[in-house]
Amino acid sequence: MNGRAVRYFIGHILRWEAILMLPALIIALADRSWGAVNGFLITMLLLLAASSLLLFVGQRGDHSMQAREGFVIVGLGWVLLSLFGALPFFISGQIPRFVDALFETVSGFTTTGASILTNIEGLCRGLLFWRSFTHWIGGMGVLVFVLAIIPLSKGSGESMHLLRAESPGPDVGKVSPTMRKTTRTLYAIYVVITLITFLLLVLGGDPAFDSFCNAVGAAGTGGFAIRNAGIGAYGHYTQTVLSFAMMLFGVNFSVYYLILTRQARRALQDEELHWYIGIILGALVLLVLNTRRLFPSLGEAVHHVFFTICSIITTTGFSTVDFNLWPELSKWILVLLMFMGASAGSTGGGMKVSRILILIKSLGNQIATMLRPRSVHIVRLNRKMVEDATVRGVHVFCLAYFFILAISALFVSLDNFDGVTTVTSVIACISNIGPGLNMVGPMGNYAAFSDLSKIILSLDMLFGRLEIFPMLLLFAPAAWRRNG
Repeated sequence: MNGRAVRYFIGHILRWEAILMLPALIIALADRSWGAVNGFLITMLLLLAASSLLLFVGQRGDHSMQAREGFVIVGLGWVLLSLFGALPFFISGQIPRFVDALFETVSGFTTTGASILTNIEGLCRGLLFWRSFTHWIGGMGVLVFVLAIIPLSKGSGESMHLLRAESPGPDVGKVSPTMRKTTRTLYAIYVVITLITFLLLVLGGDPAFDSFCNAVGAAGTGGFAIRNAGIGAYGHYTQTVLSFAMMLFGVNFSVYYLILTRQARRALQDEELHWYIGIILGALVLLVLNTRRLFPSLGEAVHHVFFTICSIITTTGFSTVDFNLWPELSKWILVLLMFMGASAGSTGGGMKVSRILILIKSLGNQIATMLRPRSVHIVRLNRKMVEDATVRGVHVFCLAYFFILAISALFVSLDNFDGVTTVTSVIACISNIGPGLNMVGPMGNYAAFSDLSKIILSLDMLFGRLEIFPMLLLFAPAAWRRNG
């Protein structure tokens, strides 16, 4: 383990968290919310002190790293971001229990949107802004942001290890010749679509503050609303804009890069994109047929069902209606969408459409091999061969995903809530969705869970957002050894 490299990169992460709190501090000052002002100032000073110490200790020496350091930096970095990010809520007294403040912050950074708040509008605007802004910071990835802003290494190897450890999907590669240009390109796309969403919401008559919070929530596919009624507090225009924004942020960003570089035909031939859109349309037809009687008109049914599907498959978690009241078929279709999630390389969570495709094709190949043992079958995606290492990685990921889900459900069941609440709360957290069914449905929250369950669910959010392995390595003694 190269401790200097770990301290150096963690120092940069904490410094940038302090800088990113500035807008929330300014809003709190403008509103004279002195408790929040104190919370932000104290937290920023602690962040700057910790980052300065880490950078001083780690700035000299070798900053090179292998995959192990990359995973540890990402896992530890996100844990520290969440711990420090929770302090403004706790110090201000607006979320008086630190476990609750931590749960809310982890939910924000991991773009889960699960909340313990029973009165969202009781928070001051500065904290509401920070709560929503954590979605945008975590949506594309904290390390991706840092790599886009400053050159942390002379070569691209270190950057690639960090990007692979943080980015969602079965495989990560460059979209442009250098890693720094890749991260800048990804963030440029992210910023532009966020700004377009914000402008469309403002043009629709929404207040600028609401528009910004809702835009960054959709961009990070996070789902923290700033109204007690959620997105149901806004009109159909706002809901429609957010529906399409969520759907767009659930697309692999490499598709947008191909379009920008005049390779639209290649982008539109993307197999994962076809399946992603096909699943949305197929679910739309099934759910509209199943829920039509619950709405006054077919148009209303299509509107709210489309919004809900886009929110669930992209793991955003916004809601306009209580889908907990829908027929059983509709609810379990939504649970399947929770598992599936959005595209690899998007800001969405879940298992990712590409992994589901690889699993299905692997299953088909296994059946074909059993029928014709001497035949050779290759998994292909976008007409390209998927390497055996990637296929094995998908299988191991899925095994780890369901193992963690099962163990977490056992711990959460100690609260003695009903089985649907227990299981869907874990699914909603590890898939970074937010709302589940029954007690944790779109009109419910996680306030009644015990401290142990909140800690388990917070870990699940981090496991889900970081695709399991960076967090697992934090618990492996071998990862912390100086050699080996």
